[in-house]
Amino acid sequence: MSQLSSQFEEIKEKNQTINAYITFSDLSDNTSNGKLSGKTIAIKDTISTAGLRTTCASKMLENYIPPFDAHVVSLLKNQGATILGKANCDEFAMGSSTEHSAFGVTRNPHDLERVPGGSSGGSAAAVAGNLADLALGSDTGGSIRCPASFCGIVGLKPTYGLVSRYGLIAYGNSLEQIGPMAKNVHDCALLLECISDYDNRDATCVNTKKIKYTEHLDDDISNMKIAVPKEFFGTGTDPKVEETVRNTIDKLASEGAIVEEINIESIKYSLAAYYIIAMSEASSNLARFDGLRYGLHTGKSKDWNELFSNNRKSGFGFEVKRRIMLGTFALSSGYFDEYYIKAQKVRSIITNDFKKIFDKFDAIVGPTMPTLPFKLGEKLTNPLSMYMSDIDTVSANLAGIPSISVPCGYSDNLPIGIQIMSSHFEEKTLLNLGSKIEQIRGFDVE
Repeated sequence: MSQLSSQFEEIKEKNQTINAYITFSDLSDNTSNGKLSGKTIAIKDTISTAGLRTTCASKMLENYIPPFDAHVVSLLKNQGATILGKANCDEFAMGSSTEHSAFGVTRNPHDLERVPGGSSGGSAAAVAGNLADLALGSDTGGSIRCPASFCGIVGLKPTYGLVSRYGLIAYGNSLEQIGPMAKNVHDCALLLECISDYDNRDATCVNTKKIKYTEHLDDDISNMKIAVPKEFFGTGTDPKVEETVRNTIDKLASEGAIVEEINIESIKYSLAAYYIIAMSEASSNLARFDGLRYGLHTGKSKDWNELFSNNRKSGFGFEVKRRIMLGTFALSSGYFDEYYIKAQKVRSIITNDFKKIFDKFDAIVGPTMPTLPFKLGEKLTNPLSMYMSDIDTVSANLAGIPSISVPCGYSDNLPIGIQIMSSHFEEKTLLNLGSKIEQIRGFDVE
C-alpha cells in the first residue's frame, strides 16, 4: 500500500490542475483477489458508492452519501479493484463538455485549455491523465464515447440491458448505460467482463450468457462486413477528422474487411428525437429533488410552492433547468402527442433501420465526434452547437445497440476517435475490431 499511497498523493496533486475528481476515497487496501487486483479505478459521480459522497456534480446533492453500492461497484470490489474516488461530470450527466459541473470544469490532459468531452469527462481525463488505470462512465447519448474520443482513450457503451443500472442516479432511463473506459481495448474488455453481470434488482437488466471478451480480441476480421454511413460524414465534420477516420477504414479493408458505403436516412432525425426523449425523461426523474424528500433544503418559506421553487432554483445549474423546462413542455397537455410521441415513433424507425443494416453487415463505422476537442467556453453560450456535438453518437442509444470509441489518430496533438457500432449484445465484435484498429494504427498499447 505504501507505493499506492505515494501515487495517490501524486494523483491528488495533479488533480488540482485537471479537476478529474470531485471526491477522493479513503484509500484502503482491497484484499479481494480477482481480475482487477492491483488496478485503480475512477467512478463517475452519478454512480452510488456506499459511504462515499455521490453528488452528480450538483449542489442539489452536494452532501449526499449513499448507504449502498451500485451493482457495478460491488462487482468491482469483488474483483479486487481499488476505487480512488468519484469523477467529475456534467451536472446530472447533462452535457457534452464537463463544463456544467457545480465543482468546476474538468480540463483535457492533452490540452488544458480544451474540454475533455462529456458528460463522463472526469472519468476520461482521469484515465488519459494517468490519474486512474480504469474508469466507469455512463452514456445517455454519447457521454462515454465523446470524452473517450476527446481524451484519446477507449470507451464503450454496452447494449441496453447488458449492465445493471441499479445504483445509477437516472437522467434518461430508457437510454443510459454504465460502461467501461480504459487506456486500451484489452483493459476495456476486461472491465466489461467484470461489470456485465445479471442483476434482478434492475428490471431492464437482461440475463444473457456471460462472454469472456478478452478471448475475442484477436479474432480474424477477414470477410467481416462493415457499413460506413454517409450521414456520419455530413456538414460540420472536421476535414481532419474525416481524413483520419477514412484512412483507418481503408486499413481495415486492407486487412480483409469488406467495406461498403450506405445511407441511413432516418439518422437525420436522431438528434431531435433523442433530445425530446432525454429531456422528457430528465424532467420526470428530477421531479423528486425538491429539497423535502431529496436534495438541497434552502430553509423556511411561506408555503410549499415557494420552498419547492427556491430549493430547485438554488440546487440546479442552468443547463439542468433548461432541460427540465424543455422536457416538461414536451410532456405537457397539448404537446405530448406532437413532440414526445412523435419522437418515440422516430426512435422505432431508427431502431428498425439498424436491424435491417445488421442483417447484412457485422458493424457500422464512422467518426465518434465530428470535431476535435473544442476550447473551454467555446460553446457554452450556444447550446444548439453544443447539442450538435452528439450528432454521431445518439442513434446508438435510441436503438439500444452497443458502440465503442477507439483512438485512431491525432491532429495538432489532439486525439481523434473512430466509432464502431454493432447489433445487440455483439460487444465482442466491437472489441475485436477495436483491437485490430490499435494494431493497424500502431499505437503503443499500455
